[in-house]
Parts: sequence; structure tokens; C-alpha cells
Amino acid sequence: MSLLNPTGPVERPLRVVAIGGGTGLSTLLRGLKQYVPVQDRRRRSRVEATVRGPRGAASHLIGELTAVVTVTDDGGSSGRLREDLNILPPGDIRNCMVALSEDEYLLARLFKYRFNQGELDGHSFGNLFLAALCHVTGDFAQAIQTSSQILAIRGRIFPATTENVTLAARMDDGSLVRGETNITQSRKNIVELMLDPAEVHPLPETLEAIANADLITLGPGSLYTSLITNLLVRDIPEAIAASRATRVFICNLMTQANESLGLTASQHIEKIFDHSGSTGSQLFDYALINSAPISPATLAHYAREGQEPIVNDLDRVRQLGVMPITGNFLHESEVLRHDYDLVAKTLLELCLSRSAAAQHA
Repeated sequence: MSLLNPTGPVERPLRVVAIGGGTGLSTLLRGLKQYVPVQDRRRRSRVEATVRGPRGAASHLIGELTAVVTVTDDGGSSGRLREDLNILPPGDIRNCMVALSEDEYLLARLFKYRFNQGELDGHSFGNLFLAALCHVTGDFAQAIQTSSQILAIRGRIFPATTENVTLAARMDDGSLVRGETNITQSRKNIVELMLDPAEVHPLPETLEAIANADLITLGPGSLYTSLITNLLVRDIPEAIAASRATRVFICNLMTQANESLGLTASQHIEKIFDHSGSTGSQLFDYALINSAPISPATLAHYAREGQEPIVNDLDRVRQLGVMPITGNFLHESEVLRHDYDLVAKTLLELCLSRSAAAQHA
């Protein structure tokens, strides 16, 4: 009997928290949402009939799916709206909404549509939609929840913080670079990442979701600007460390220019630990690491940008107190991505098997 296709009712649907940003988080959410019940059109109740997800998995396996999203972007449409309207950057939030929506194809086309003339040139409709709701509701977090209800998405989305923060990085030459865009464009290596102001807080709902979670994930995504940024928010790493959930780091497939060139899988984890203070070594139980070979054509494409597959130094990962889970998690197309079906399936089976083992211990 498959853990993801039980013959009887699930004792209690899982509560899942996915932390990150950028395309990595939205990719993961596409896989996880297939295990969340579909809302009816009036959004009054969950559909009672069992709907089958990928590979026959029951879609009622996840009862609560929460995304915690970084909010330090200061480039493109998000950066312009942030500066002009004094709101948090909506871009990563928008991508998560699209990923969790029921009619993703249509919503993606609408929300990703970019105006190409006039004063709106370069703005995406989705960003403007969120900006408008922010001013209507008077609160960015409320705008996210209202738009989530309008779109009937399968999950909840919380910004890592609702406070206006700027990202800063100390580089290997001792210089200080401010702003996410400037950091990612710098040719220097990041030594330490910081938030300005340093003391910012998450929403109470975020800490509650982490405390109640059965599964917590971090990644995939840009090491510093999508992942570590969330852990710089006060109380979030402490909440993860205190959680009894199955906690999984999802390792990137390739190194990334200006963020992780030359870093192995264990060094990614070490950088996260270093930025999480005394709680760092208690953040993860497992690390999901791709072990499948990447095609020569894809490798050549990424090599032109100086990127290469992340070295899987599994023994060192184990020495950090993290158990590596390896497998073929690749999806190769125009760009290299994780196979979100396989990643979601692996994560949920890991969580369920760990829970079952704990019950029989």
C-alpha cells in the first residue's frame, strides 16, 4: 500500500509550510497543491468527493498549505511599485498565487501580462492587482488574503515580514552592498547577509503555522536572496528549530552566479546555519538532493554563465546532522527545474513514513 494512496481515510490531513521565494518556491507549490482539496466556486466548503492527484495520490492529503515568501525584491516592476507606492514588493507573492490557483494557465497569462507602453510600461498586471488591493484594504497582508479568496487558491500566503526592509551584504573585500538588485549584480562574494532594519518581525500567523506544521520545507531558490532572507526575520529560525515537524532543505540543482558559485551541497547548508544563529544546526532533519546526471546540452548552456551542478558531498551533509535524501528530481526543458511532482511526492512520503515510525517507536 502506497503512503500517498491509502486504502482508508487519512487520520488527519497534513499541515505543510513551504518557505522561500522566486521561481523555486512557486515551482514547489505547484507540486504540493495537487494534494490539497479543491475549493468549490462559492468558497464555502471543501469538495467532499475524493479528487485524484499525481500518480493516483489522494488530493485530500494536505489540509493546510502555507507559503512564507521573502519580500526584499527591489528590481523591475516590483521595485518600481515599492518605491512609488511604498508597498512591499508583490512579484514573488504574485508567482505563488499563480502557482496555487485552480485555473493556473489562464491566471498565469493574466497575472504575468506586462504592459509595453505608456506609464505602465514594464509593469505586470498581477503586481498592479496586488498594489491596488493593498491600497483598498490598507494593509499588504490583508491584500494578499483578500486576493487569495478572490482567486480561490489552494493554500495561504504570508510575507516573511510586513515591515519595509532593505537587504544588505558584506562582501569578501569588506565592502557593504545595499539592495537585492545590487547584491545579485555584484561580482564579489557574499560573506554576510543582513536586513536593514535588523529587527523585523513575522506575522503571528506565520509562527502559528510553523508551530503546527507536520512538514516544513526551505528551498529551492537563490541561497541568499530567496532563502536566507527569510531566516533573518526575528523568531522564524527559532520557530523552525522548536518545531517537531519533518524539516527538509531542498537543495538547488546548479550553482548560481553571485550567490553560490563553487559551493557544495553541505556548504549551502552551512551558510544557512551561519545566518541562523544558535538555532542553525537544528533547522533541518533532511536534505533533498538530486543525484541524477544532467544532459551535456543543458550543462553546456549553464556553463556559459559559469554555473555547474552542485557537488553532492553527502558525507559532509551527514556530519552536519542532516540526512540526505537523493534521487532523480530533474525536469529538463528550456530551463532546468525540479520535477515538482516527484519532489512533492518524495516530501510527503518522507513526512508520512517518519510519522509512522514515530508512532511505532
